Amino acid sequence: MSGHSKWATIKHKKGAQDKARGKLFAKLIRQVEVAAREGGGDVNSNATLRTMFAKARESSVPLDTIERAIKRGTGELEGVRYEAISYEGYGPGGIAVIVECLTDNRNRTGADVRSTFSKSGGSMAEPGAVSWQFERKGVISVDRSADEDSLTLAAIEAGAEDVQDLGDQWQVVCAPGDLTAVRTGLDQAGFASSGADLVMLASSTIEIADEAEARKVLKLMDALEDNDDVQNVYSNFDIPDNILEAVSV
Repeated sequence: MSGHSKWATIKHKKGAQDKARGKLFAKLIRQVEVAAREGGGDVNSNATLRTMFAKARESSVPLDTIERAIKRGTGELEGVRYEAISYEGYGPGGIAVIVECLTDNRNRTGADVRSTFSKSGGSMAEPGAVSWQFERKGVISVDRSADEDSLTLAAIEAGAEDVQDLGDQWQVVCAPGDLTAVRTGLDQAGFASSGADLVMLASSTIEIADEAEARKVLKLMDALEDNDDVQNVYSNFDIPDNILEAVSV
């Protein structure tokens, strides 16, 4: 299981805590705003906005809050202008890490991300140093109770590339541009999805089988996620389930 999948599973388990802190809402609203600014405020013609809109609604962000974010993005309402920037680096055990941010002050954000890497035993890297190990994909989450063979058949027919077992759920993988079509196809086939997103998936993984090292990896990921400007963190670590259970307590 890739670092994204492992981290997505951990974050899913602590999602209620994130919502209580208000960080999840703030990040989703910022993503909606930027998507609207870059591609327009029509969810029917702006695929990225459509994905971010659905993601925000699935996380219970109020509709009027989303609509205001769209209007800020299109310029109908005044607001802070955010820019997208990505950072790359290495974490404990030599893992590759990509950090996607939306910020109104790239100097502040860059310094914060660099400091987080340093404090957690990692280091920043030059652009392109680790991104070649990742590929942008669409992922759709389906409840684990779904029959694997039936789900795989429906997913392939809808245009998906793969179906992966994440332990407590299935992850359907597709090309970024096919995300909406695949999700619609799964819904029509009777497989209700619990979420859909565009992510960076690692082409290969680094196993972290040492408990102390695993704690350092997750500490780095958590610290990066805790930054308000950080929207997504992707990595290529693979922590065995028994180690993951021990360090996630």
